[in-house]
Amino acid sequence: MKVSIKTSIINGNVTAPASKSAMQRACALALIHNGITIIENFGISNDDKAALGIIQALGAAVKYLPNTTLQIVGGQFNTEAKIFAGESGLSIRMFAPVSAAVANHTNITGEGSLLTRPMHFFTEVFPKLGVEVKSNNGLLPITLTGKLQPTNITIDGSLSSQFLTGLLIAFAAVARTEVTISVINLKSKPYIDLTLQIMRHFGHTVTHQQYERFIISPSSPKVNKTIIYTCEGDWSGAAFLLVAGAVAGEVAVAGLQLQSTQADRAIMQVLMQAGARMSITDELITVSKTVLKPFQFDATDCPDLFPPLVALAAACSGTSVITGVSRLTHKESNRALTLQDSFGKLGLQITLQDDLMIIAGGTPLIGAEASAHHDHRIAMALAVAGLLAQGEVIIDGAEAINKSYPNFYNHLQQLGAAVTMHQ
Repeated sequence: MKVSIKTSIINGNVTAPASKSAMQRACALALIHNGITIIENFGISNDDKAALGIIQALGAAVKYLPNTTLQIVGGQFNTEAKIFAGESGLSIRMFAPVSAAVANHTNITGEGSLLTRPMHFFTEVFPKLGVEVKSNNGLLPITLTGKLQPTNITIDGSLSSQFLTGLLIAFAAVARTEVTISVINLKSKPYIDLTLQIMRHFGHTVTHQQYERFIISPSSPKVNKTIIYTCEGDWSGAAFLLVAGAVAGEVAVAGLQLQSTQADRAIMQVLMQAGARMSITDELITVSKTVLKPFQFDATDCPDLFPPLVALAAACSGTSVITGVSRLTHKESNRALTLQDSFGKLGLQITLQDDLMIIAGGTPLIGAEASAHHDHRIAMALAVAGLLAQGEVIIDGAEAINKSYPNFYNHLQQLGAAVTMHQ
């Protein structure tokens, strides 16, 4: 699908989509909960659907209730399962350990960019936990055989925190004594904070020592207790809306928790540094257009902010610098190179230097056709850029947004943006 966007002045209110990071974690915890879980404000993205499909394959019963509410009955597991993770990196990394904890034999596959993302940490860690792994030279598909046996272990956290999230949940499901996971060079600590927060909501006790040692205590079974969990708004998706307000009009976003543990809440720091005009209440965050100044920001712990920050930097009156480029290699695309290529077609100069991304703002963007490279965040960043470009911006592969924010283009239209979708 192609989407075309023309220069627009936008104005209005939007409610942020549900956080897929929170939704997928809640699905995993609902699976291992021996009882009913009610998830309110559940997500509808492709990644959310992948998580729901996985827990059903592992034995959970899922029922859709009125008023955006979901009922999940967990605690009963299939001994064998076939898991399809779609293109969700979180689902593959989190549910692999969880499935090994509850099933004897699991076959895991996916599609698209997930087929090229490295899974070597499975073959390094699982055998130490009693699980046999067969993979396609470190890539999908992967087969797991044997039940996960929680034991004190050390893992490398430099590639992703998502595998640690899966191990924490898996250990909580089956640990009968206290067990420790030691982590070297952990990245994306805020995402682990989110994991621990949701685990506490489901009654699991995990403590940590400076994010280097995580101690999982045995959980007391709460059979038949109904747990109600409400998914908070997604700061990752909302970041594009907030930047859109800063560069093209005024946008008020509802449904975001100011004290959220989500890493991408850091977008607020960058908007303030860039001098965006902002009004903040518990109910609404409003950002409106003004003259923007260049910024410097370390996105190592929140690499998903790179795409909206590039769109923001394009509108700033000088050169902005973002640190953390090394975190972008194994996303839906190699995001550093993809941003350089796609935004280069719009006339934006992006220089990659070691772990730095240097963006030369201050020059008007031009209309052009650019590919999203099957990457949802690249598609959304290009859409925001289209609001201020001098000429029509056409996004090829624009349907990539379905991975995380299916209503994104509709929301831009509601704000008054000149967005046309071509099937």
